[in-house]
Amino acid sequence: MSKIFKHKDFELTIFVEDTDFQGFVYHANYIKYFERARSNFLTINGISQNDLRQSNLGFVIKRIDIDFLYPAKLGEKLIVQTEVEKKSKARMLFNQKIISDDSKNQICEGSVEVCMVDIETKKPKPFPNDLLLIFDNGEAHG
Repeated sequence: MSKIFKHKDFELTIFVEDTDFQGFVYHANYIKYFERARSNFLTINGISQNDLRQSNLGFVIKRIDIDFLYPAKLGEKLIVQTEVEKKSKARMLFNQKIISDDSKNQICEGSVEVCMVDIETKKPKPFPNDLLLIFDNGEAHG
């Protein structure tokens, strides 16, 4: 049975570098915002991606689905909401939404499937025990 955790909201502000010539957020940047919230989940829960790399382990994205619903614009404050679902010992699904803190419009929503691999062999590996324990013990932070 999978377990789902609501992660602490991740907040950000849109700067000029995030936008296209019309002042709207460039579509690929939403994936970056999702990534920042996922990285924040790991950091808050004491999982160091640098330590994992030293152990020859790395996270890879298996699949991303994203629906763009409303454009975000220059100067807008956004909130990335994240729910993390453990699908197996080697697969997590991050269901994420971006909402404008200013207008309350939902900007986009997506799901990101994340797996762990051995960096050298590129073969799937189970998540480290400290990450699995977050789900097994129900002790995710944030």
